[in-house]
Amino acid sequence: MSFSKDFLWGAATAAYQIEGAYKEAGKGESIWDMFCRKEGAIKEGHDGKKACDHYNRIDEDIALMKSLGIKAYRLSLSWPRILPNGVGEVNHAGLDFYSDLIDKLIAAGIEPIITLYHWDLPKTLFMKGGWLNRNIAEDFANYAKICVEAFADRVEKWITLNEPQCFVFLGHSAGVHAPGLELPLKECLQAGHHALLAHGKAAIAMREVSHKIKIACAPMGLFKLPASENSEDIEAARKASFHVDGDHGFWTSWWYDPIYLGHYPQQGWKEFGDNVPQVEEGDMEIISSEMDFLATNFYMGDEVKAEGDSWVLSPEDPSIAKTAFDWKVTPSLLYWGPRFLYERYGKEIMITENGFSQHDVIAEDGAVHDQNRILYTKQYLSHLQRAVEENVPVTGYMHWSLMDNFEWGEGYTQRFGLTYINYETGERTIKDSGYWYRDLIDSNGALLKEAELALV
Repeated sequence: MSFSKDFLWGAATAAYQIEGAYKEAGKGESIWDMFCRKEGAIKEGHDGKKACDHYNRIDEDIALMKSLGIKAYRLSLSWPRILPNGVGEVNHAGLDFYSDLIDKLIAAGIEPIITLYHWDLPKTLFMKGGWLNRNIAEDFANYAKICVEAFADRVEKWITLNEPQCFVFLGHSAGVHAPGLELPLKECLQAGHHALLAHGKAAIAMREVSHKIKIACAPMGLFKLPASENSEDIEAARKASFHVDGDHGFWTSWWYDPIYLGHYPQQGWKEFGDNVPQVEEGDMEIISSEMDFLATNFYMGDEVKAEGDSWVLSPEDPSIAKTAFDWKVTPSLLYWGPRFLYERYGKEIMITENGFSQHDVIAEDGAVHDQNRILYTKQYLSHLQRAVEENVPVTGYMHWSLMDNFEWGEGYTQRFGLTYINYETGERTIKDSGYWYRDLIDSNGALLKEAELALV
C-alpha cells in the first residue's frame, strides 16, 4: 500500500518564528525576546518582534494554506501569550487569538495540530531557574491543562515539547539558542530530565480534561544510515542510531526511551557516570505515561558500515548536496528513521518537521523558482513512501515550513518556507515548491513516482 486516503499532508510553523506582536494584547516576554537583545546573539541583529506578522494576518495565511490544499497545520502556542508570567493569571486575549485561529482553520477544512512548547519559555520562569528548576514540570502541566480545557473540543492531536535536545543543549550547553547558557553536562542532563518530567506531567493533566485527545512528544530524529542494504550494515546502523556517547545531547534513545520504554538507555546511563540526572521515585512512571503516537523531526543522518560487532562512519562524499544551513541532504533518512523508530517503540509515527533551507529570491517574473527544495522534498518523501509501502505506520507529514520565518540564531538569513515572505512589506509569495506540494497533496503522493532528478 502507499499513502492512505486519510494521510495528513501538512505544514508546520512555530509561534515565536512567525507571530510577531511580541507585546500585544497582554503577552509576556519569553527567553527569546530576552536573548534577541543580547549583542551578537542573532545574525545581523534580527529579532522576532514582528517576524511574519502572522498575529495580524491569520486570515490571509489561512487562505494561503487553503490554496495549497494543506490538510493539517502544525502550530505552536506561545506560553507567555497565554500565561504572561508562566503561571498565575491567564491572558484571555491570548486564548482568544488561538481560539479564533483554530475556528478559522477548521472552517477552511484544515486540521490544527498543537505543539505546546516550541522554545519560547516565559522569561519569568527562566528567572526562577527555568528548566533547571524541577518545579517547571508542574508549571508546564498547569499550562497544558489550561490549553486543553480551552481547545480540546476542537483539537485532537497534541504535541508537548518540540526537540528537547535543541532547547536543552543548544540553549544551556552551546549557548547559541535562548537562554544562552554554557553549562556542564550534568546540569544539562538534569534540565533534560525536568523537560521529560514536564512532558509526562502535562500528558497526565491533559488526560484529566479529555480522553479523546491524542498526545505525543517530538524529539529530533537523528539516525545513522546503513552504507548498504546487507544485513550487517543495517544492524550496525540500527545499533548506532540508538547509541549514546559524547556530550552533545543529540542522542535519539536518551529522549525516546524514557517516554516509550519507561527508562533511560542503560548504555547511556553507564556512559555518563556521575553526570546522570537525579531521578526521584515515580519520575519514570510519570514520564512514560502512555502516548498515542510518536512524533519526530527529520533533517539529516550519517552513513555507517559494519565493522565486526560495531560500526564506523563512512567517509563523507565531498559531492554530497547540502542545504544553505550546510546540512547534508540524506533522503534515505525518511525510510530508515521511521523504520527504526517503529521497530523499537511500536507506535504509529507522524513526521512533524522536514524541510530545506536555501537563499531564495524573487525572480524578474515575480516568482520564486526553488527547484532544489522541490527535488529535496521529492527525494525524502520517496523514501518515506517506501517505508509506508513496507507497512511502517506513518500517518502524516508536516513540511517545515509553511513560510519563511525567524530562524532562531540565524535570524532571517535562512529561508525554509513554501511561501516567500518579504520582511519589509509582509507580502506573501507562494514559491514553486508550494505549488508542487499542492499538486503532490492533490495526487496523495502519486507525483513521487515520477523520475527523480538530482539536487544541484
